Amino acid sequence: MLLAYVCPPHSYCSYLHDRLGDTGQATGCWFEELACPYYTFLEVGATVTLASIKGGQAPLDPKSILEDSQTDDTIRFLADSTAQDALANTIAIAQIDAGDYDAIFLSGGHGTMWDFATSSTLSNLIEAFDAEEKIIAAVCHAPAGLVNVKTASGEPLVKGKLVTAFSNSEEKAVDLDTVVPFLLETRLRELGAKFESGPDWGPLAKQDGNLITGQNPASSEPAAQAVLAALA
Repeated sequence: MLLAYVCPPHSYCSYLHDRLGDTGQATGCWFEELACPYYTFLEVGATVTLASIKGGQAPLDPKSILEDSQTDDTIRFLADSTAQDALANTIAIAQIDAGDYDAIFLSGGHGTMWDFATSSTLSNLIEAFDAEEKIIAAVCHAPAGLVNVKTASGEPLVKGKLVTAFSNSEEKAVDLDTVVPFLLETRLRELGAKFESGPDWGPLAKQDGNLITGQNPASSEPAAQAVLAALA
């Protein structure tokens, strides 16, 4: 089993963000959304490739590394030299061939609202996975990577699909609803998605065909398990 696992990239180009808009605050991958699926996949014998938009070091959101945000998986990741090396040396998504993988999993973090949403390379890669009817999964803010993805017929990938993502309510709760370039829930609805969300911060994963989405960091585990179930 081969999984391409895409993280928010290191910021060294104008459209690759490790900053929250113009606030000057650091952001990046939300650690739980990386570590939990990473080990969920490895523990069933999957081969996991960590990738990012341009390759190289992928940043972690500083808030997600704080003690009160730590989980067993993040603690394990921090002590895992192999995992640390993979995160420091992610491959560029341009090097990913959908034909070589069984699934793609997009981890979230606020940075994805800028870089995942604007990367034509990522959109093209997801379209290749869809054309081969392979599993496409995204959690929390990572469904931003779906907003410019089209089906073979030219329709938005999410049109008519049951999806979830970081909700407008959750974005307002963290006081970033006026910082992000767009509200993810609103954009998905505008694209014709059948958007559903549960209580703020509660775990929720949805599957519609080959598309799997999770609402927030707490949803990384059910989303990853849904990927494994779909592959099985």
